[in-house]
Amino acid sequence: MLGTLTKRQSRQAVWKESALNKGMERAALTSLTFLANKGVFHMALSLLLGRAVILSSMAPFGVAFLAVIWWFKRPLIVPATVMMAIGASTYSYGHAGFILGASVSILLLSVLLKQVNHPQRWLPLIAAFASLIPRTASLAFLDRWQLYEIFLVLAEGVLTFILVLIFMQSLPLLSPQRYHPTLTNEEIVCFIILLASVLTGMIGFQVQDVAMVDIFSRYLVILIAYIAGAAIGSTVGVVTGLVLGLSQVDHLYHMSLLAFSGLLGGLLKEGNKLGVSAGLFVSTILMGFYTGGSLTASMWASFFAIVLFLLTPDKWVKRLSRYVPGTDEHSQEQQKYLQKVRDVTAVRVGKFSDVFEALSKSFHLTDRSKEEDTDSQEIDYFLSHVTEKTCQACFKKEKCWINQFDETHNLMTDLMMEIDEKDDVGRMMRKSVDQYCVKSQKLVDTMKHELSFYHANKQLKQQVRESRRFVAEQLHGVSEVMNNFAKEIVKEREHHEQKERMIHQALERMGLKVAKLEIYTLDSGNIDLEIIIEIDQYRGEGAKIIAPLLSDILKETIVVTMEDISPYPNGRCLMNFGSAKHYTIESGVAHAAKGGGFISGDSYTMMELGRGKYALAISDGMGNGERAHEESVETLRLLKQILQSGIQESVAIQSINSVLSLRSNDEIFSTLDLAIVDLHKATSKFIKIGSTPSFIKRGEQVFSIESSNLPMGIIRDVDVDTTSEQLKAGDLLIMVSDGILEGQKHVENVEFWFKRKVREIDHDDPQEVADILLEEVIRTQSGDIDDDMTILVARLDHYIPEWSAIPFEKKQA
Repeated sequence: MLGTLTKRQSRQAVWKESALNKGMERAALTSLTFLANKGVFHMALSLLLGRAVILSSMAPFGVAFLAVIWWFKRPLIVPATVMMAIGASTYSYGHAGFILGASVSILLLSVLLKQVNHPQRWLPLIAAFASLIPRTASLAFLDRWQLYEIFLVLAEGVLTFILVLIFMQSLPLLSPQRYHPTLTNEEIVCFIILLASVLTGMIGFQVQDVAMVDIFSRYLVILIAYIAGAAIGSTVGVVTGLVLGLSQVDHLYHMSLLAFSGLLGGLLKEGNKLGVSAGLFVSTILMGFYTGGSLTASMWASFFAIVLFLLTPDKWVKRLSRYVPGTDEHSQEQQKYLQKVRDVTAVRVGKFSDVFEALSKSFHLTDRSKEEDTDSQEIDYFLSHVTEKTCQACFKKEKCWINQFDETHNLMTDLMMEIDEKDDVGRMMRKSVDQYCVKSQKLVDTMKHELSFYHANKQLKQQVRESRRFVAEQLHGVSEVMNNFAKEIVKEREHHEQKERMIHQALERMGLKVAKLEIYTLDSGNIDLEIIIEIDQYRGEGAKIIAPLLSDILKETIVVTMEDISPYPNGRCLMNFGSAKHYTIESGVAHAAKGGGFISGDSYTMMELGRGKYALAISDGMGNGERAHEESVETLRLLKQILQSGIQESVAIQSINSVLSLRSNDEIFSTLDLAIVDLHKATSKFIKIGSTPSFIKRGEQVFSIESSNLPMGIIRDVDVDTTSEQLKAGDLLIMVSDGILEGQKHVENVEFWFKRKVREIDHDDPQEVADILLEEVIRTQSGDIDDDMTILVARLDHYIPEWSAIPFEKKQA
């Protein structure tokens, strides 16, 4: 009891601590958002950029920043100008006057900016003129028209023009309402230039002979190197050092120091913060000995930078990492986004599936409600038509249909049934009608005449019901496919940590360096995993080493399903591995057109359907020549597309038949001989629509598979009868078109003759068997080819991997 209470209290403490951390993080985020919305960050940047000066007299940073503030944060232009003037006054009063003059120039020139169509394009030019106006006025007032001074003024204008373009990409990053969470490399560099410009404003601030700019510049570089790696870290070091070097010549060595620190820190980021800190210390010592400067002050600057870096909360680092491409946090954010898109897509596909299922049910309900009263209503309609032409003008109408309604209705119903069955009226029925009706002969003649319309109407309504039923089945099939697709979309990737460790351990012991290992599914017969190997000079290690090793670990034959090999030495090899099928199919085809022509009315196809299924099909169009060829090709094209979409075979064939029958008023039809083989269980399903028998040769035995379905396109509704057979390894499946069997006019029992020919063949190569059979058929016809002929032969074999499994022994604990 005490232990239970202790556990409960500890869990409550953990929950409280977690809630407190989340609350503090939310409060910090809220406060930062508040400061950003109120422009506090922009004011701080304005204060420091007001002090930023390069080459002793040029100050393009402040003017460019004010121009961008006017564009993005126009209400802050006056406070930003005041803060920038305050910062500039700490440098010199003349510099403060330049800032005020430039800000006034921007406000005046902005009036012209509002008159143009695309003001954003003209903003850099306006900023450049705003920089030139006060400088030119100063030169005119002081009368300092030297070439050097003019060159500095023009260079300052050009730099202002460029910095506006840079700050326009950097300043939106400070906004909490920024939509895109991912930074490009260009945005990162522009933002670093902005930060380096701000750091320039810190020049002159010192604590115990240690420059503040040195501390924060090194802190910035190692922080970015820790987040983004060596490439971006060294880039940040170069950019920051270059900007600082332009401000003071003494800081030129900072570019080498910061670049080297960013490079070493990025390379040592696997050692976490201590590794990055060590990179900064090593860089400081090496560059201190090389430049001969004050090593003590530089070491203290690096020490304080490292202290700030170690005090930086990891949550802040992870939050910043989400915006930098290539980091784990950024990849996780992308995965979350993809997962959200996947879930939304799955929901929409599921809704579409529900719509199709509802439509299917509505068609079924309509048919059921109408089929219950169809027969009685049809008879009533028929009798009403007969009555209008016979009884309507009869003087005994009231007696027959009012006083004796039941007797009259029953008599006319019996008369209708007898005429419908016998096409005439029997003696007993004739006597009853003559005794009951005064116009018996007219009644019989009218009923015979109306029966033809009755049957035509009944047949038409039956076709409509069959069409509705067919549409309902198609909609149900589409609904099932979409529902299965939605389930596949939302299927989460299962975690297989133990198997991942085993596979990684085994590959490392084989001397292979694994860069990435992803296991998507370990379902029996449907294993799917991806491995990226860093290897020098790839020599087929995927099929020779990795796949056999995986086969032993996963206890299933694994093969390489895809390879993407890098062409460079020491490159990365991306390989996908999956379950091997238990059986394989080797096929062969022999065919000949009528009269030895080039265009045959027969077409054939062999295709993978996924999930370990393989389909073989032959289609024979009506007649011969180009028209028959087009019909058979179209049939197989539709079949391939529909089957590969996942719809059931019967619904697929019904759909093809509907297309062929509705597409034209001409007599267009084609046969279809379809065999679907399951390569995991060796089961086969045969669907024959107007086609000839197929044959299975197993040793010395030959079996035939037949069906009596009509060809497609003749009638709207075809009966799709399927025949299933259990195949064995070594079986030969032989499928033929009608030209093979129907052309043997001198053979009494063609099927028995063909079985004998198949039995006599000693070869098991499918192509040889197909060639021999076609040659034998043509020889029997004395060399004449009276019809298109096609023979498709497939042999089922056990799958035997090329490389045997490599045993993997687990390490003993």
